Amino acid sequence: MGDPLLIIPTEDIGIKDSLSYEEIPVQILDRQVRKLRTQEVASVKVLWRNQFVEETTWEAEENMKKR
Repeated sequence: MGDPLLIIPTEDIGIKDSLSYEEIPVQILDRQVRKLRTQEVASVKVLWRNQFVEETTWEAEENMKKR
């Protein structure tokens, strides 16, 4: 038996005919800059719509600016 609190209604997600949906960023929670040998790479921690806070991901800041 699954936990009924973890069930997300499909009406809120908006599933397409191909059974896929687009993830939409909701909020940037954190930012960090990693120093490599010759460059610096900025990353942001992103909270996505229809995801829990525990499922946030680190994305490249440049990619998020394009979205």
